[in-house]
Amino acid sequence: MGLGTIVGILVSGLVIGALARFAVPGPDPMRWWQTMLFGIAGSVLGGGIGFGVGAELGAFVGSVIAATLLVIGYRRFVQRRPITGPGAKMVDRKP
Repeated sequence: MGLGTIVGILVSGLVIGALARFAVPGPDPMRWWQTMLFGIAGSVLGGGIGFGVGAELGAFVGSVIAATLLVIGYRRFVQRRPITGPGAKMVDRKP
């Protein structure tokens, strides 16, 4: 695996993660590397299924959907915030 492949994976993970965070309403106090990890994980989980359904476009859509579900799960179970409503906009900034 070459350097170009690794950079491509990281950049695509950042893009997929950013699209997933954009799809979920409200602020998310995540760092950029967390966004990248959610994008990479979403690509691994949803990309294969999506590719089986609709080739490259299906892999992209499946990756974004899987990453979005991971962001929703992170918000719900780790941050302990609702997905929608007024509580979704509240960000608890503990040190």
